[in-house]
Amino acid sequence: MRLVFMGTPEFSVPALDALVGAGHEVVCVYTQPPRKAGRGQKPRPTPVHARAEALGIEVRHPVSLKGTAEQEAFAALGAELAVVVAYGLILPQAVLDAPARGCWNIHASLLPRWRGAAPIHRAIMAGDAETGVCIMQMEAGLDTGPVLLRRTTAIGATETTGDLHDRLSALGAEAIVAAIADAGALQAVPQPEDGVTYAAKIDKAEARIDWTRPAAEVDWLIRGLSPFPGAWTTLGGKRLKLLRSRLADGQGTAGEVLSGLTVACGDGAIEILSVQIEGRGAQDAEPFLRGTPVPAGTLLGDA
Repeated sequence: MRLVFMGTPEFSVPALDALVGAGHEVVCVYTQPPRKAGRGQKPRPTPVHARAEALGIEVRHPVSLKGTAEQEAFAALGAELAVVVAYGLILPQAVLDAPARGCWNIHASLLPRWRGAAPIHRAIMAGDAETGVCIMQMEAGLDTGPVLLRRTTAIGATETTGDLHDRLSALGAEAIVAAIADAGALQAVPQPEDGVTYAAKIDKAEARIDWTRPAAEVDWLIRGLSPFPGAWTTLGGKRLKLLRSRLADGQGTAGEVLSGLTVACGDGAIEILSVQIEGRGAQDAEPFLRGTPVPAGTLLGDA
């Protein structure tokens, strides 16, 4: 099939590779413009941009698709289908309508649950038992289009957003290839009105841990915000990011270290498996404790 691919972050790259590997003709890749990064603040191409160039595919990175000239240039590609994966720009109706089969989006949730910007984070933060990917026929609304294909997967008991991100990226790549292969037989199923939730963009203000919350909720927060922005507390006046955790036995004052890095919550306890203290890199609990002893009875969140 003659395709246009539209994506930006690392999450999108496996889908591009899978489409090329399946023999589809990707005539052009659209991505976000290069942004300044690093110490020298030099423009850095997006992961999709870099991968497309390595594959020898034309790359376009307009700041907007609202202009008539950009829309005409898109339509002139003559694509049968556009595949969209975390692109980052709103597609005007003229763009949605240009390919013969329209635009298909790979969305990292089981729609209509977790429409919006941060579905992977929100699924873990809400304690969902499962999630997945949907191949959706795009329309003007925010992730409201009918679903063509879905793949479901369980969320592991200690899985972080970083872990799940990588699994769903691979699952989405497999799903889009399967969907295109079966394009003639797929039925577009409208999303139900019941069960709609919105995955709002993560606000850093959400990241400070409230130890008075039940242990399960604290665990969901830690895993859902790892690796970025990282749920945090304080230890001896320094910010301590908690990157991995699991539920543990124990009771005590909220925020009290019971032993090792097992910490009491409002109800129950969690064991912290990986941390990053201010000014240092991430460490597993055991080497962290060798360099920074934390006696039982220490209260986290003390400043």
